[in-house]
Amino acid sequence: MNLLVKINLILICVFAVALVPVAMISRSLLDSNAQTQVIQEARIMMETAMAMRGYTVNQVKPLLAPMLEKTFLPQSVPAYSATEIFNTLRASHPEYTYKEATLNPTNPRNRATDWEADLVNEFRRDSECKELVGQRDTPLGPALYLSHPIKISNKACLACHTTAESAPPAMLAAYPSGGGFGWKLDEIIGAQIVQVPMSTPVKMASEVFQTLLLTMVGVFVFILLALNLLLHFVVLQPVRRLSAMADQISHGDFEVENVPVRGNDEVAALTGSFNRMRISLVTALKMLEND
Repeated sequence: MNLLVKINLILICVFAVALVPVAMISRSLLDSNAQTQVIQEARIMMETAMAMRGYTVNQVKPLLAPMLEKTFLPQSVPAYSATEIFNTLRASHPEYTYKEATLNPTNPRNRATDWEADLVNEFRRDSECKELVGQRDTPLGPALYLSHPIKISNKACLACHTTAESAPPAMLAAYPSGGGFGWKLDEIIGAQIVQVPMSTPVKMASEVFQTLLLTMVGVFVFILLALNLLLHFVVLQPVRRLSAMADQISHGDFEVENVPVRGNDEVAALTGSFNRMRISLVTALKMLEND
């Protein structure tokens, strides 16, 4: 095995060993960045939902107040308006979801599923918890969910949700299922849940990771080729010439020409030493012959 092959094997081993931790750290950072991006997107959705609820309470409901005395309009309910607007968004982006999951809802579509009920119960167990974030598999692929508790903090909400007898007859007619009663002040009755797809950010992170690895391998191959050329012309070629000179001298051929000295590095110094050694050896032999 010649010197160049040994050097290449050493460099390849060093690169392979260094590549493993670099790849692990890069992948971890890219995945973390993708999750942070999705969480930020989920928070924007949640803030949008809260803005819709506030708009309904502050601007829509006062305009509908005269009509609400005679009939029940679900458009005046903050949860209804936020859900309807996000349902419109889902027509073109079904992977994004928003739900005000409730354990005992007035509108049956808000009833919490098993995994949503687990989130609500988690908020009920820990009243100090203000946000839950996690991942789950959906029919449309992996998704990140972000959830905030729904807490009865306004006594006005209890006007429709204390007992069926005190609720507006129009609301009972609109939702004959009989749910949504028995709520209490400061009680957590549900959770706002938004789901954002993870597939696109994860795919982008994977593509960036692959591009990074290919770039690193490409740069290493380029550096390896450049080092091979440098070693060939700067080290190996002069060493081979010196080896050939020494071989010829060992066979009694003292007429071999000096190896050209280029530069002032260690290889050049070694070449000069070999040339002087040849001259000294030839001179010594001539002196012996004259004696």
